[in-house]
Amino acid sequence: MLDFPTWKRAWLWFLTLAAVAAALPTLGSLGGVSIPGPQVNLGLDLAGGSQILLEANTKQVARQRLESMEEDVRRVLRQASPAIRIGDLSTSNGRISFLLDNPSQVDRAREELLPLVNGSGPVREWNLEVVDGSRFVLTPTKNGLDQAITNAMDTATEVVRKRIDALGTREPTIIREGDTRISVQVPGLSDPEALKSLLGQTAKLEFKLVDTTALQSDVAQGIAPPGSEIVPYAPGTPLAGTSIAVKRLGGIRGDSLTNAQQSFDQRNNQAVVDITFDQAGGKKFADLTAQNTGKPFAIILDGQVLSAPNINEPILGGKAQISGSFTTESANQLAISLRSGALPVDLTVVQQGTVGPELGADSIRKGLLAMAVGSGLVLLLIGFTYGRLGVYANIALVLNVLMLLGVMAVFKTTLTLPGIAGFVLTIGAAVDANVLINE
Repeated sequence: MLDFPTWKRAWLWFLTLAAVAAALPTLGSLGGVSIPGPQVNLGLDLAGGSQILLEANTKQVARQRLESMEEDVRRVLRQASPAIRIGDLSTSNGRISFLLDNPSQVDRAREELLPLVNGSGPVREWNLEVVDGSRFVLTPTKNGLDQAITNAMDTATEVVRKRIDALGTREPTIIREGDTRISVQVPGLSDPEALKSLLGQTAKLEFKLVDTTALQSDVAQGIAPPGSEIVPYAPGTPLAGTSIAVKRLGGIRGDSLTNAQQSFDQRNNQAVVDITFDQAGGKKFADLTAQNTGKPFAIILDGQVLSAPNINEPILGGKAQISGSFTTESANQLAISLRSGALPVDLTVVQQGTVGPELGADSIRKGLLAMAVGSGLVLLLIGFTYGRLGVYANIALVLNVLMLLGVMAVFKTTLTLPGIAGFVLTIGAAVDANVLINE
């Protein structure tokens, strides 16, 4: 007979009892008894809930990279000492092209642009060519674009997770499917439309100056002055159905927000969203409002104008308020989206479904019944065949299941219907081991 030291036996008993104790809250919940402590989370097929499949618009990644690179090129050449002046800049055909005013500055301009072209990672992001002596052409590389899509999908997955966590739901399953899809399963959530509206909103917040030189007749026809773009007003706003011209560059994005909370406007008791910028964003917002006092600027959410108020005075506190005919629910949902961060790409729901709690409960009953019958027959067979040693083996089998359940509860593992089958297979494997020992 094996003789273990006392400390080792005490340690094994401690681990066994701790794992069994961790399994008790889960066993209690299955029996309708509430026991405080960590529990195994039930998957969608057991608890019921909602599931959706999201697909990203990867073309948007290429477009955003182009816009960002255009702004960086202008900034770098403008901040060079002395400044490098360029003519009209074109972003047609997915590439950036511009002509230097002074051809003698070609070498210096190339040197200034090389850090942007090479990027900060191991992948070269852009190809730089000089044609006709003074025309620069920047073309995105395939490896750079693929890396940007991968980064965007990683960020989108994390943003989706943060938004769902803000709902207070338990243990959602969020996984990437392929290169451009995200599968989301939320047990216990019976309304897929709420999930769809929360995740379908990009929450890309922008503050852009209104181009007051644009003629309303041109705006109505979708014609914007050079350097500007036409943006429609959001549905539900007082000017819904019309559009406005805003300057493409020089605005502020909402990616520097540190907080967003739903509140009420004290003047009219309308639901609004209060936002707070970080230090850098607050300074940019203060500079924008200080340099453009008396001018209108547009608050744009997901490509639609919520409002375009005048800047009456510099806003120096790093805080602002967003209004736009919100309900309390929609304002709270927007606040959640802004706190979680903007999605780097638009996500489209390509599939959605719901598993009812009745079906989940039925799966639990049938799964537990099958497990109980199968396990009971195994225990009877072992006990009848091996007598006293079989009883010891059965006790070990029960402890094995309880310990496994306890470990799953501690690590908040999600149990699905195939997982119950896995429990039965675990018992079968343990039985095989006992048979070999006893034989």
